[in-house]
Amino acid sequence: MRVGHHTILLILALAAVTGGCGMTTSPGGATTMMVGGREGLRAPDFTGGVAWFNSKPLSIKDLRGKVVIVDFWEFTCVNCIRTLPYLESWHEKYADKGLVIVGVHTPEFSFAADSKAVGQAVQRFGLKYPVVADSDRAIWTAYANSFWPRKFLVDKDGVIRYDHIGEGGYQETEHQIQELLKQINPALTFPAMTELVRDTDKPGAVCYPMTPELYCGYTRGDLGNAEGFFQEKSHRYQDPGKKQEGLIYLHGPWKAGRESTAYDGDPGDGYIGITFRGADVNAVWKPAGDAPVEVEALLDGKPVPPGRRGEDLVERGGRTFFTVDVGRMYRIIKGAYGAGELRLLPQQRGVAIYAYTFGTACVTPPK
Repeated sequence: MRVGHHTILLILALAAVTGGCGMTTSPGGATTMMVGGREGLRAPDFTGGVAWFNSKPLSIKDLRGKVVIVDFWEFTCVNCIRTLPYLESWHEKYADKGLVIVGVHTPEFSFAADSKAVGQAVQRFGLKYPVVADSDRAIWTAYANSFWPRKFLVDKDGVIRYDHIGEGGYQETEHQIQELLKQINPALTFPAMTELVRDTDKPGAVCYPMTPELYCGYTRGDLGNAEGFFQEKSHRYQDPGKKQEGLIYLHGPWKAGRESTAYDGDPGDGYIGITFRGADVNAVWKPAGDAPVEVEALLDGKPVPPGRRGEDLVERGGRTFFTVDVGRMYRIIKGAYGAGELRLLPQQRGVAIYAYTFGTACVTPPK
């Protein structure tokens, strides 16, 4: 979660400001934006990357004389996804002035280690700067990293000068980019700072609490069903009815794995349910094979109304669905802040859910 540049509204709850994979000492979790403390160290190289996109293989040595952003990210991580507009803007504004961004994609879930999937994500997000697939976590280990997202800003001599963990601090980061570019060429002039794209990014924003990230595999998931996870075997679960925020609830036949839980029934025979607080709900899903699978979404027992439908949700015949075609994060609910119960009903067996992440709403102080 982030607390460094927000004041929490209503309650002081460290798990409630933002969900996602942002700064943890283990994969995933909720965190806060902070400075990482690696400044002054030599930047390790990109040795061990299994594939490069938008570039030939690069090295820190090859990039001497440039300013380099080393950005650790993951394509299912909502916190990482929210930083991409800023990285794209900085690439467009400063690439011709000496800035090189290297996106280091280190997987959180096993399917995200597939370099083909990384390449598809690079295309899906429209990234133009170099990206390396760190599928074996070799670069992650060299940088002694534990967080998504994390940005190391490296100067022209290959030394880390700025270390930023999590979301936020975008204008501070951009100021640091400009200062290091001036060390290369003091005569450089710069355009205006990139505008902050969300209220949650603005200094002094007051944000409502929200549900923390929920995992759906038995190693990190918290199941609300009394019987608990039946590991690596199909089991018919019974929804107890009343639900507690911060837990997932299974109904019908499901098979729990280490990272995810897969549906193991026919259409209409089961669902996964949660109660939540927030403005947005996202979920990481993956089909069992190449064929796309539809998942129906019900908000408080009804089809999701038009104003609350996330980008991946569509309406057909009075029902609301999203289509799971590849392993990625799907945007299901958006809009006004509130509380609710969300049920997701897979229409085919084998499709698996890995995690839920949430977004909040903020109020910015008057200028």
